[in-house]
Amino acid sequence: MIPEGPRNNEMRSRPQCHGRTDSTQSHSALLSEIRTPIKTEPFSDLYSLIPGKELGRGKFAVVKKCVEKRTGREYAAKFLRKRRKGQDCRLEIIHEIAVLELATASPRVISLHQVYETASEMILVLEYAAGGEIFNQCVAERDEAFTEGDVKRLMRQILEGVVFLHDNSVVHLDLKPQNILLTRESPLGDIKIVDFGLSRMVSGGQELREIMGTPEYVAPEILNYEPISTATDMWSIGVLAYVMLTGTSPFLGDDKQETFLNISQINISYTEEELVGLGASPINFMKSLLLKDPQARASAKECLNHPWLQLQPQEGEGLEKPLPIPVPPLSLEKGEEEESLETEELIVVASYTLGQCRQSEKENLTPDQKAISKRFKFEEPFGPLQEIIY
Repeated sequence: MIPEGPRNNEMRSRPQCHGRTDSTQSHSALLSEIRTPIKTEPFSDLYSLIPGKELGRGKFAVVKKCVEKRTGREYAAKFLRKRRKGQDCRLEIIHEIAVLELATASPRVISLHQVYETASEMILVLEYAAGGEIFNQCVAERDEAFTEGDVKRLMRQILEGVVFLHDNSVVHLDLKPQNILLTRESPLGDIKIVDFGLSRMVSGGQELREIMGTPEYVAPEILNYEPISTATDMWSIGVLAYVMLTGTSPFLGDDKQETFLNISQINISYTEEELVGLGASPINFMKSLLLKDPQARASAKECLNHPWLQLQPQEGEGLEKPLPIPVPPLSLEKGEEEESLETEELIVVASYTLGQCRQSEKENLTPDQKAISKRFKFEEPFGPLQEIIY
């Protein structure tokens, strides 16, 4: 059962539909025109919802697997409430649709099929990614974890999608394992970037400042309420690479404030214990992104040319041994999200529910302590698709 607290990709647990932002820049960062016809006939006349196939749920949205009656094709239907805590959020849904339309030409972004609208909801009919989110492999046991070749191939595909978005002045602002899906689980499929609910348009003519995202993945400039740019996504790519390669979350603290402090101080470990089995090249790749100065970070295009991502024959095809893991995953208790921690100065809306993780040999935590190392906490997975991930 999904907790009722704020979810990690649900920016809308506050009365406002937007993060903290100046009103003059709010509308300019959102697209307001779409080409997709909005259908008003009953959704159930054209689609059948699959019983028991709820793919994800949040406070204001739910994703369900469905089948188009005419063709028999499977889709994911994302039901989005238009009013949230008394505020009209239709504009943000229109923006999400517009971004999906803009990204139609990219095979690395989930595709939009149709849009429906009722008095209370908008329904986005989206491509169904049968492989689920890459988060599952990030926390998998040794035999099921990604190989380094897998990570290289998938990271190249993620970057290809990010290059497309950045070339079109779109920043995702919530890149994380839960928002990267696979077209199939076995053999390992291709990636699809999903969930553009927090995405924004950026341009050189106007600064954009907003406080939003998932705590573990937000860049220092977001915490400092400094201008957002395409480099903000590149920080998240660095964190994502670390998680995919090690199964650990590099900046995660025992609470939000410790996580934010770790990010602000770039408190990250590149020790042999943390990155066991990795060579200098992948470590250099992460170091080129996890820099406090946004202008110093590598761009998505530069990352594609990094030596580590130059694939050799047969790499990424599951022929390598899985990356070494110190010990099997450790099951952890759920942490509670406290809305009282959300202040006017810093509103980063995200779930802090804890799930499975891997524990390093140097971390010895007893059940009585019920404490979890900042390196090894993860948001709880809720099945094949994490919450509202489309």
